[in-house]
Amino acid sequence: MKNATIFSTLWIAGLLISQPPVVFGQPNSQGRPPRSQTQSPASRPRPKSATPQTYTAEQVREGGVRFGAQCGFCHGKDAAGGESGPDLTRSEMVAQDAHGDKLRPVIRDGRPNAGMPSFNSLSEDDLNGIVAFLHSQMDKFAELGGGRRSVDLADLATGNASVGREYFNGNGKCSSCHSAAGDLAGIGKRFQGLNLLRRMLYPSGNPGSAQSRATFTLPSGQTAVAPVAAEDEFTVTILDPLGARQTYQRSGVKVKIDDPLSAHFDQLGKYTDADMHNVYAYLETLK
Repeated sequence: MKNATIFSTLWIAGLLISQPPVVFGQPNSQGRPPRSQTQSPASRPRPKSATPQTYTAEQVREGGVRFGAQCGFCHGKDAAGGESGPDLTRSEMVAQDAHGDKLRPVIRDGRPNAGMPSFNSLSEDDLNGIVAFLHSQMDKFAELGGGRRSVDLADLATGNASVGREYFNGNGKCSSCHSAAGDLAGIGKRFQGLNLLRRMLYPSGNPGSAQSRATFTLPSGQTAVAPVAAEDEFTVTILDPLGARQTYQRSGVKVKIDDPLSAHFDQLGKYTDADMHNVYAYLETLK
């Protein structure tokens, strides 16, 4: 055959089934209430301890070790925010706590609904040390001043869901690839916060993102379609049926790259700040 397909059509179809990038959030179908434009959540004054408290250096040191081991992954080893937990140096609960009266029950029992496990095996000394460390960190960060490293839901909750829906179905052309009743249905139950914005803006970094594919013609006249493993201005590397990489020089083949995520990258140059937050607000409602 003059134009033989190098790779099995069934194999290509199986590998190139694309799964549209997902997005997520929490609902607010009525839009957002107006918020002052003169002060962002990150610039608000830090809360201060309502009750003066004194702890020994040894308590603070031991508490820091225990906190880092038990709580550091979520809240950061310095308690200023981590992988999934909030910045405790800005916590109103820490500010209102008096020698552990509010912190100890939460640490011991956890907050299952918020994803925080219980630490009921901690000794009284361990609990006291963690309380001492948290108060010490709040005082230290209050003296240092400055902003915070984490992003709270309130930082992103500035958009209007109704306006976001109009943009999604209109000027943004998002509905040409995605559907609120299809690939995005129920997404608000599974995801929230900063991950929504990341997936919306940079879907290629997410598991399950659709993979680009290359269709190219070799000098012999044969054509091939396969997943793209890598590309630059000089070469295109594809995966063969066995998963091995095959690299072709762009100068030696006629190649066309089909990237299902290209619309997301094009959109980055078109979004205004208001557009992004409005679409985010709309995606939050898709439960």
